Amino acid sequence: MARPSIGEFVNQVKTETGKIVWPSGRETGQTTILVLIMMTMLSLFFLGVDSFFNMIVSWLTSLAR
Repeated sequence: MARPSIGEFVNQVKTETGKIVWPSGRETGQTTILVLIMMTMLSLFFLGVDSFFNMIVSWLTSLAR
């Protein structure tokens, strides 16, 4: 495949850039809120899992003393 000239490349980039569909402000806001909710839920879940395993390890190490 032959390499396009710089002019052809720039024209192809402009053509492809015109095909981009940008999200609306409302869609961006909804997605941001969804990400924040999921991040909060997952952080609480992993906090619980970590605390649970910390209790188990603390209990096991107390048995070894």
